Amino acid sequence: MGGATARDARLLRRRHALVVVLTFLTGAADAVGFLALGGAFSSVMTGNMVLLGLSAGRGNAELAVTAGSAIVSFIAGVLAGARVAGAARPDDPVWPRRVTTALGLELLVFLAFLVVWEVNLPDHSERVDLTLLMLSAAALGVQSSAIQRFGVPGLSSTYLTGTLTSLIGGVAARSPWHRLRPKAEILLALMCGAAVGALVALHQPAWAPALLLVPLVTVIAVAARMPQEPAVESPASV
Repeated sequence: MGGATARDARLLRRRHALVVVLTFLTGAADAVGFLALGGAFSSVMTGNMVLLGLSAGRGNAELAVTAGSAIVSFIAGVLAGARVAGAARPDDPVWPRRVTTALGLELLVFLAFLVVWEVNLPDHSERVDLTLLMLSAAALGVQSSAIQRFGVPGLSSTYLTGTLTSLIGGVAARSPWHRLRPKAEILLALMCGAAVGALVALHQPAWAPALLLVPLVTVIAVAARMPQEPAVESPASV
């Protein structure tokens, strides 16, 4: 029992590290979308809903189309990802294989993103930018559903307002650092991804697809080697 528990603890740490990498990808994709693809987000649907409301108040049809398209594409990605990843089960391993399969679907969407991006260099039209934003939003919708398969409350690589709220609440309650650190790492990864994504979008836009693909391919490669035996204990929330 002790050995199995130690194994699960190692796997939980590995899973958290992979989610951190995916969160870095999320930050990068949001920065690229906002700065280079029309001024909307690839994963922050709350922000896009605000933009949609602003577009109505200002009579800005272009912003409405951009924000609305991102929202619809994200929803489509969530639906597709949920079908592939499935729902959490009591006998799940720490990293179910169907999560990796869903991330493979996300990879396919980002490969389509790469093709559209490269074919239309050096300058993208507004229509191409909208297509790229929709592909990025759909990919992150898939990713969001994939992480939900873990069945861990509060664990996400896209919806992070709750993570921030939980972190600040934990600080206020003087929770031990080992409980706060995973949340802080995820939030830091988001900000680092956004910073790198902004630099790439503004100064080296040709590298934007690689910035999105490399972290995802890395996660899939590592996740493919995760054991599929059921966890002895239910994974604890981060």
